[in-house]
Order: sequence, then C-alpha cells, then structure tokens
Amino acid sequence: MNAVIEELRWRGLIAHSTDLDALGAHLDAGSISAYVGFDPTAPSIHMGNLVQLMVHRVLQRAGHRPILLVGGSTGLIGDPKQSAERVMNDVDVVHEWVERIRAQVGRLIDLDGPSAARLVNNYDWTSGLSTLAFLRDVGKHFSVNRMLDREVVKARLETGISYTEFSYVLLQSLDYRELYRTYGCTLQTGGSDQWGNITAGVELLRRSDGARVHALATPLLTKADGTKFGKTEAGTVWLDPGMTSPYAFHQYFLNAEDAMVIAYLKVFSERSREEIGAIEAQQVDKPFLRVAQRALADDITDLVHGAAERRSAVAAAAALFGRSPLPELDAPTLASVGKELGASAVGVGAAWPSVVDLLLAGGVVKSKGEARRAVGEGGAYLNNVKVADPDALLAPEDLLAGRWVIVRRGRKTVGAVEIVR
Repeated sequence: MNAVIEELRWRGLIAHSTDLDALGAHLDAGSISAYVGFDPTAPSIHMGNLVQLMVHRVLQRAGHRPILLVGGSTGLIGDPKQSAERVMNDVDVVHEWVERIRAQVGRLIDLDGPSAARLVNNYDWTSGLSTLAFLRDVGKHFSVNRMLDREVVKARLETGISYTEFSYVLLQSLDYRELYRTYGCTLQTGGSDQWGNITAGVELLRRSDGARVHALATPLLTKADGTKFGKTEAGTVWLDPGMTSPYAFHQYFLNAEDAMVIAYLKVFSERSREEIGAIEAQQVDKPFLRVAQRALADDITDLVHGAAERRSAVAAAAALFGRSPLPELDAPTLASVGKELGASAVGVGAAWPSVVDLLLAGGVVKSKGEARRAVGEGGAYLNNVKVADPDALLAPEDLLAGRWVIVRRGRKTVGAVEIVR
C-alpha cells in the first residue's frame, strides 16, 4: 500500500475515496498537486479546517504539493446548510476574511522548498466570468435530477432553497477544473460532508476534459456522545488567537475525553506510530496522569500558536491552581485567563472591595455567607495566598498586571475579577 494512504488510514483520516487503490498508484507514480478549499464564512478557520490541513501536511512531507484555495467567490455564495439559507456577507467583509484566512493557512503549510504549497483565490478566475459562458461551459455538464438528489438539497426542498445556493456545487466543481488545467491538480480533499461537491468536480473533469482525477474525504470528528468536535458551550474553537485565546485553546485539548483522546492525537499530532502507541499504553495504565491529553494539547498548541504561547498557557494553568506564582504571568496572558474564566468587573471608589466581595464577584461562591464559611474553613485564596480575614480589603499592590485578581475556593474552583479604577 502507498505510504501516504497507509499513514492517512492509520491516523483515521479516510472516510471516502473515489478509488483508493488507484489513488495509491497515482501517488506512487510521482509528485502530484492536491487541493483543499476554505470558504471565508468567518474571520478565522476552525478545528474542522485544521483536519484538512493535517492531511496536506502528510502529503507535503511525502513530496506532494498542496494547493490551498481560499474561496473569495464561493464565500460570497455559501455552501447550502441543512437547516436554512445562509446570510450573505458584505463583499468587502468577505475579501477581508480571505486575506486573514490566507495568512492563517500559510503559517500551517510550508510555502517554500521543492514541495512548496500554493495559495490561490477562486475569485481570480470567476469574477470576470460571464453568466453565458458559465452556463454554456459548466452548467451544461450538470444534471438537475442529480443535483436534486443531493442530501442537503433534499433536506431543503420543503422549506425552500435559493438558486444561488443550489448552484454552489457548480462553482466548486469549476475550481477543480481550473486547478487541474492550470497546475495539473489531480486530487481534491475535504470533509465527508463535502463529498457530493467534491465528486461533482471529479465528474465535471471527466465530462469536459476526459480526465481521470481523484477525491478523498475525511470523517467528521465527533466527541464520544456523537456531538461535533471543536464546539464548546461558548462556541467554536477558532485558530485565531483573538477569537480563541492560546490558553483556552490549550485547555480545550487538555480536557479531551479519555475515550477519544488517542483518536484526536493521531489526527492533530505528528508523532510517530511508535510514540503514540507508547502514549496510549501509558494512558491505559495510568489514565489519571492524562499523558495523552497533555501531549495532544502541547502538540496542537505548538503547531497553531507556537511553543512560546504554549509555554504561557501551561504556566497560566499551573499558576491558577497554585503550582507556580501568579505574578509571573504577563498582562496578555492574564487577560486571556480572565476572558476564559468569565471575569466580572468590579469598580473601586472610596472603598476597595473585601475578600468576601471578591469571592462572590469571581463566581467561586454563591453568597457572602458561603464566602465567609470558605474563609473560616481555610479554603479561600486571593492570588493563591490563603486568606484568614473575610473583611480584609483589596489593596492596589494586590493587583496582577495592575487590574486582575484571581480568587480560588479549594483546589479546583477558580475565578477572576477585573478591577476598574
């Protein structure tokens, strides 16, 4: 079996393929160009997009050349959703998001060297395309009967689907043909929810160019209960540090469930089969050490945000739970921690807040009476220092980075308060 196919299979990254044996032979025959697309429907890509980038990192390590397409035109249309019509974003907003996402994917795939990736924007070849040319050259190759048979279209027929979203598949198929003709691209990858769009491009190339090209889809990653991976109660886990802080990002993976953590590690870590096997054995033997979670969180944070941000995230977590000094954390890290903990803002006037006030504002107790009991039992901490007097007042010198206070009850209940002066 081809080494790339074998690695992707072992990492759990193959759900569908047009012909896996033929694709393996194609990869064995020499270096190929393969593409994946990202529509700018938000200012950042997310964990589902990162799965695709991990596939292309595997391909690039094997000497193949990734093409990373950011959909400046398809992003203006929107891939049909199962539930309802997408809201169209302003053209200028979409173009801004294109540039942000191009910068993101460009940091995660090598743009230099013999297998250097290409960054492309489908707006470049569609913005000047006339309606007549599009209908004659692309539309004539698509059967409306087959388009109506797509799952997402069938799901929307009762509630309604616009012609705009209905025709999205034609635009994505045109992308594959353009990249085939311009760069010799012969493989498209994507999530399994994109399989219909991907295979439509394969079919367009067969009909219009007589070309035999390939497609491969990855499974949609889920949690053990079947819910979507990369989602939290607060929303999506983004790769942009301004939307999901490196601290929150690291914490998300550190809290990965035992039942799924090895599967996630295979996808998002580039450790070898032997290394991951050893981690899995340790995880089974001593799950309380959470070796796999730590490896996963460290590896993926290093990849997305860099080792320095990962070290800051680890230091922040250690400091929050009293394992290292809080004053060593810098202002940006404390701001990220405050945001993640849902910090409350407390203003100071003539009098500064008391320990009881801070415990309540930080959300680690439900009442002032509970706060007093926590202090009396020796389980209340202010900036990791045990407090003995519930009526003691906060002082300016107690503030971290001039504005933050970390409160804790017991070992694990932690909150943050932002002091506004």
